[in-house]
Parts: sequence; C-alpha cells; structure tokens
Amino acid sequence: MPNSVLLTDLYQLTMLQSYYEQSMEELAVFEFFVRKLPENRGYLVTAGLAQVLTYLEQLQFSSDEIEWLTSTGRFKPSTLDRLATLKFTGDVHAMPEGTVFFANEPILRITAPLPEAQLIESRIINLLHFQTLIASKAARSVLIAPDKLLVDFGMRRAHGSEAALLAARASYLAGFTGSATVAAGMCFGIPIYGTMAHSFIQAYPSESQAFADFAKVNPDNVVFLIDTYDTEAGAQKVVDLAAALHAQGVKIKGVRLDSGDLADHARKVRTILDRGGLNDATIFASGNIDEHKLVELMAQQAPIDGFGIGTRMDTSVDAPYLDCAYKLQEYAGIARRKRSEGKATWPGRKQVYRNYSEDGMMSGDTVTVENAPCAGQPLLQSVMQSGKTVAEQPTLIEAREYTRRQLNGLPMSLRQLGNTPEYPVIISAELQALAKTVDQRNTG
Repeated sequence: MPNSVLLTDLYQLTMLQSYYEQSMEELAVFEFFVRKLPENRGYLVTAGLAQVLTYLEQLQFSSDEIEWLTSTGRFKPSTLDRLATLKFTGDVHAMPEGTVFFANEPILRITAPLPEAQLIESRIINLLHFQTLIASKAARSVLIAPDKLLVDFGMRRAHGSEAALLAARASYLAGFTGSATVAAGMCFGIPIYGTMAHSFIQAYPSESQAFADFAKVNPDNVVFLIDTYDTEAGAQKVVDLAAALHAQGVKIKGVRLDSGDLADHARKVRTILDRGGLNDATIFASGNIDEHKLVELMAQQAPIDGFGIGTRMDTSVDAPYLDCAYKLQEYAGIARRKRSEGKATWPGRKQVYRNYSEDGMMSGDTVTVENAPCAGQPLLQSVMQSGKTVAEQPTLIEAREYTRRQLNGLPMSLRQLGNTPEYPVIISAELQALAKTVDQRNTG
C-alpha cells in the first residue's frame, strides 16, 4: 500500500474530523524545512518531490479503507462521507529536486484547505525526509570521487523495499552511476550493475571453473569477484583464463574486491593484471565503503576504478535522520507562528533567494516573506495548482543534471567532511518584523 492515504498518523484523521465539525476549512499554508543540519554536514540536497506530487495527485480513500475506518468506530458518518470523496485541491511550491539547501529554508510549501493540508503531513515528511537524507549522503561521495564509477549496493540492508528503491533513486539523482537494485532499473530507468557473490565461487570445485562458467554464460558482463579465498591468487587465475576467453570472443571487463586492505590489494592486483596483459580490466571495490573510506582510498591513490557503496549510504549511518518539520505558517489569511522552546518557526508564506559570487559559487541566502523585494535567485517554484501538476516536471535525468550543476556551485569549504563553516542564511527584516507582529497578537 505505498500510496495509501492511511499511511499517516492517527492524529491527522482525528484533527481532520474536528476541522470538519468546526467548519475550519479555509486556506492553510504549511512549509517543510530542516531546523538544523546534522553534525559535520555543510549542506543538504532536496529529493523526493516527484513522489510527493504523485501522492498528492492520486490521493483518494478507497472503499476498503473507508470500510475499515468505519469499523474502528472512531469516526462519524459525516466525516466518513467527506473522506470518501476527498481529493487534494491545493497548490504546491517547492525547490526543484537536487537543489542544495540549508537550515531554516523551506523547501516545499503547501497551500490548501486546512483539512487537506493537515492530512498529508505525515506522508510528505516521510517521502521528502528519506530521499533528501540519502541524496545528501550520496552527494558527499560524488564530490569526493567525481570521476569514479559509483554504484548503490545497499538494498539488502535498506529499511524495507520502498527504502531500497528510493535510496537507489536518490543516490542516482545525486550523481551515482547506477544501482545493483534491479527494480530501480524498471521503475526509474536507472542503470543497473552487478557481478557475482562469494557463494557462486564456493559452489564450484575450483575458483577457475567458476570464473570460466560465469564468463561463458555472461559474456557481456565479465567481472570476477576474486577475494573469496586469496585475492592475489584469484587475480592470477583471471590472467591465466584470459587467453582462452579471448579465443571465444569474450573480454574480461574487470575484477571486484570486497574485503581486506582495499588499497594494498588493488595495487597488487593491478600489477598482476597489467603484467598479464589485462591493462583495460577495471578494479571495482566494495565492502563498508562510504565517503570517509573514499577519502582514505583517494589519498592513497589506490588504483580502483569504481565503488559499490551500500549499507552506510542507504542507512545514512552517520546521520540517520534529519531534524525536519512540516509546520503551519498561515491560516485564513493570518500568519501563524509556533513559539515552542527550541522549535520556534518563522511565520507566513516565504521565499528563499540565493546569491552567487563572481566565480559562480553560492555566497549566501535570504529567507524572506513571499513577494518582498530581495536580491538573488528565488528558489521556490510553483509545481502544482489546484491539485494538478504544473506543466511538465523534469525527468530524473534532467533532475540529475540540475543536481550536478548545484553541487558544482558549492564553495570548496562546504565540501569538506568535517569542520565545515556555517553557510550564511539571512532572515530578512520583513520576516523578523512579521514574527514580532504575530507574537504581539498571540500572547498564548
């Protein structure tokens, strides 16, 4: 039930019933933002908007869902009748997928009748949070190893099937070359990659026979996993097999390393392959790799051509969640503000403007009241009106190229894995004045 409206929190439905009962159905404005960046992160990358728009366009309770809600005894017949015909009729403004953003910057704004805008909160956070989390993690590897083959290897340890698919999508958006998850190819057109498992080698009486049979059956994808027993010995067996395979018209594309000192093994394997005439064979490495390991391997100038990055990216192991929120900023034409300690929000409909230095690098953002005059490039764009997507949204390939340009505009200081300076985000005088007005009006 990936797009079921019941993928929500119970309180969304109980609040919605109360809104209906009290006729509170005027326009509400909610915004999604991240309160603060994870430790040692200098930026984030938006992702998940495409799935949000699909969810909103398809939002509808099925007859089975209405029947089940009826059986709970929690909801009045009048509420259930309203739910049976509910559709999303609102507007959406958002930063394009792949936009680099920072703390306290709204990346999505919903304007819709209050019951609709409230109901969708949980699923919107669910979709935007996860893909943004993974895209932001993946972008760090892309910036560290821009010329390397980077493949998402994380499905088996992702937190469920939807997470595996969306991680493949988010990492590809951020610049990964492809994914090992086959369904990602069918669902999103993402290039898929794969070699073999250690079990394939172990099932044979000899490593050489396993290599030979694999090459015979998969002549266009001959990449051997060579560290099941002895890495360097495995590399030599590949060299010994090369002539026979060449006679059959089969070319060895490369080898994969999955354990041990990857830099040391790669150097030794590279020597063995080159000495055996396999200069064009690539070396691909996997096994607990993330951006921190990439930094080490790049610093050691390890002769590795590509990397499979799995568990640590698909679970975003060093920052497994974002401090994000979807909050009411306006209702019935009046700006609203949450003032909870440590969780205060900036009220009203907002826009984010970005400025660039002469060399094309991002130099500072301003968050201000919508339609207030401000220098810079406005980042929030209209993407849905009256429940229908505006014009044609970018393809994943187009969004990926946009992400590449965004990352190219990051100052070098923000690309570091730690000790990154705080990017300047200014809260405009107009927005501060609005907050003061709201505070004076609302004394609690």
